[in-house]
Amino acid sequence: MRFAVALCVLALFVATLALDNGLMRTPPMGWLAWERFRCDIDCQNDPKNCISEVLFRDMADRLAEDGWRELGYVYVNIDDCWASKDRDSNGRLQADPKRFPSGIPNLASYIHDRGLKLGIYGDMGTLTCGGYPGTPLDKITIDAQTFADWKVDMLKFDGCYSNATEQEQGYPAMSKALNATGRPIGYSCSWPAYQGGLPPKVNYTQLGEICNLWRNYGDIEDSWNSVLSIADWFFNNQDVLQPAAGPGRWNDPDMLVVGDFGLSMDQSRSQMALWAIMAAPLFMSNDLRTISSGARTILQNKVAIGISQDPMGIQGRRLIKEKSGIEVFWRPLSDKASALVFFSRRTDMPYRYQASLGQLNYTTGSYKIYDVFAEREMPTLKDSTHFVVSINPSGVVMWYISAPADQENTHIGGKLRGPAFHRHANGISPIVL
Repeated sequence: MRFAVALCVLALFVATLALDNGLMRTPPMGWLAWERFRCDIDCQNDPKNCISEVLFRDMADRLAEDGWRELGYVYVNIDDCWASKDRDSNGRLQADPKRFPSGIPNLASYIHDRGLKLGIYGDMGTLTCGGYPGTPLDKITIDAQTFADWKVDMLKFDGCYSNATEQEQGYPAMSKALNATGRPIGYSCSWPAYQGGLPPKVNYTQLGEICNLWRNYGDIEDSWNSVLSIADWFFNNQDVLQPAAGPGRWNDPDMLVVGDFGLSMDQSRSQMALWAIMAAPLFMSNDLRTISSGARTILQNKVAIGISQDPMGIQGRRLIKEKSGIEVFWRPLSDKASALVFFSRRTDMPYRYQASLGQLNYTTGSYKIYDVFAEREMPTLKDSTHFVVSINPSGVVMWYISAPADQENTHIGGKLRGPAFHRHANGISPIVL
């Protein structure tokens, strides 16, 4: 019973410390421009892909018309390079008039009319990372009110061209200023990414009191090495990061690059699975106008999304790291369910991994298994039954596991720091799944 009690304590801890704006009780989902479109401002020669109102309207149309919105992908997020190089005569930020001739309020109306939400980008330094006007300390109040007047729904607040002292003042000040506007605006802080991501420089208790989500680590790139390095950092530091996350306050490992150019289909499934296990925000950065059917299938997988959006909001953990290159991840879910991910770091061939649920510290009983990406129910497994899963190189097998009806918790006996594991005995014939 110790594990069940620990879950209750963690849930109470999260509820007590979360930012009290009522937003993002599950990890936010949507689309974000940066990784795919960066700071392309050449609208004369690249009108479909430059940072302009055309791009964001196109993506809003795709989210609304191609089934994304109904699955939870509701944010359309502008990133850097949207602003004019100068503030207006009243000292307010303004959009570049050539690329956003209708203005941000009009774009917000367009997005809201489609049942979606608008996110925008700011930076608490003198300049944004792309060299556009930032929000230094003396501009925080006016910029927060400007975003509220424009009916923005989310702010990503970066930290270029600022120092640690300014960040220590500015990130909490922007939180207060946004709340003071009276408009509910989700708040994404990049603060920990600029302070190394870990205590003692990063105070996750404070972050949970002022921010809805925060970037802990560096920017993602469109490559498998980048995805893997981010996942490694998060799971290597899971003892610090996991307790910080919960409803209304999320660790953010950065965007999903599924549907771009750098990942295979197996690697794309791996990113989707690991981000879901981490309870990470799911912000795609791709071109929804041209996305492949394979990438769309991964990103629109209802069970993977359901795992990501589980209302308990407990971030998952890596349980096992085998010498063979296989790793196992686990996340507790509502209704006495859980998720397991079997992940292969190998680069040679599919690997047949043998285990049992009992060895993963599941209690005695029979369990219903659903293979998330194969989209099929598996044979019921007893905790003592050995099984084999075949995992493709840099791929995953992801299971949604339903608890036995007479069982109080699927994973009693472990601890949030991770249970002890014992390898299976030789000579037992496993079930091949």
